[in-house]
Amino acid sequence: MTQSINELEHDIEETRARLDRTIDRIQDRLSPASIVDEMLGTVRHSPASGLYDGALAAVRRNPVPVLLIAAGVGWLIHRVAQDAQRRQHLAATVTGAEAVPVLNTGTARVYDPDRPTAHPASDRVGDAAGLRM
Repeated sequence: MTQSINELEHDIEETRARLDRTIDRIQDRLSPASIVDEMLGTVRHSPASGLYDGALAAVRRNPVPVLLIAAGVGWLIHRVAQDAQRRQHLAATVTGAEAVPVLNTGTARVYDPDRPTAHPASDRVGDAAGLRM
């Protein structure tokens, strides 16, 4: 009886060790670095490997400009996505009957200290009646 219990415990430990090794291998294969390496390996074995090697050499020679270009492209994509979200939000909130057109005639009121200030219409009515002194 004790022999069978010891054998079972030993089998359980072996199974746990194999399971731990399997989980470690899976985690290693699913790490971001491993995925990138696998993708790059696929590209290296493709017909476009010369193009890839040239681009990689250019990135190694000029890392700062490449990072700035990548940041600019990322920013552009972010802004385009934001604009699309705004348009979707506006389209969802404003329907045909609720839409109010905004007219910009270009005649904005600007304060000019050299021109006299016009009085409100109510003062003009009072002046016409002779009530103003």
